[in-house]
Amino acid sequence: MASFVLLTLVFAPLLMPLVCAGAALGLALRASRRLPGSGWHLPSVTTCVLVMVMAGAAAFGAYTWGVVSGFYVLDPDQMCAVEGLPGDHIVTRATLPISAQCVTEGGLASELVPGWVNPVIIGGLALFVLALILGILSVARRRAG
Repeated sequence: MASFVLLTLVFAPLLMPLVCAGAALGLALRASRRLPGSGWHLPSVTTCVLVMVMAGAAAFGAYTWGVVSGFYVLDPDQMCAVEGLPGDHIVTRATLPISAQCVTEGGLASELVPGWVNPVIIGGLALFVLALILGILSVARRRAG
């Protein structure tokens, strides 16, 4: 089980863009088949599922990128040495929002996780929840009507 989790964390940043691109292609094909002037309506369940897959893949891929860019991959001295910080270091970590900072004895801090990671995670999760809600509303409307 531990090896599966490790492989997932290693390959997710590489595979999730492909999953996002596949879901985006599916959404583009669905949009091209839509009749012009048909007006606004609730998206279909399939559209909501594609958006959920795309948003979830983006959030999961960004999370794993953040995890491997500063979390538990190298020991603290190696992570901080890569950043070029001199002296002894304290590494502070947070899970959400993802953060891994090298802090020197003099108080100089350097963030190891790229700045784009947390906005992509938050945006992906928000879009996932929105698509889930719209999908539930779409199913409820179809059953009622």
